[in-house]
Amino acid sequence: MTRVVVDTGPLVALLNRRDRHHLWVREVLDTVEPPIFTCEAVVSEACFLLGRLANGQAALLELLANDVVRIDFRLHTEIDTVRGLMRKFASVPMSLADACLVRMSELDAQTTIVTMDGDFRAYRRNRRQVIPTIMPGRGG
Repeated sequence: MTRVVVDTGPLVALLNRRDRHHLWVREVLDTVEPPIFTCEAVVSEACFLLGRLANGQAALLELLANDVVRIDFRLHTEIDTVRGLMRKFASVPMSLADACLVRMSELDAQTTIVTMDGDFRAYRRNRRQVIPTIMPGRGG
């Protein structure tokens, strides 16, 4: 069974009806049985970006409270690996959130990441493996 992990962009687009990817992300996530997984770094980025949207942050926190979106990644236990990923992809550059998502995909080989971030085309998990993604115009 595929485990779906969501990046910042799709979370923001899901909650912002004016976002150009809102309908795309709704269609993609409507095919997924909750919970959808993510990490705290993504939630932090999304909360920041939703700060100007009326009830945007509250809506995101509600998705977490209702277990539609679930955080099951612990940075503390994965810090060395995440740091290594950020060093390896420093030329991209790789954000903390992206490094956490890549690490999540390494921990569960059945992971597919829903993202709008083209950098995931350059990132690799387990050194050489392409990370399965769903992006606008690519599988979604």
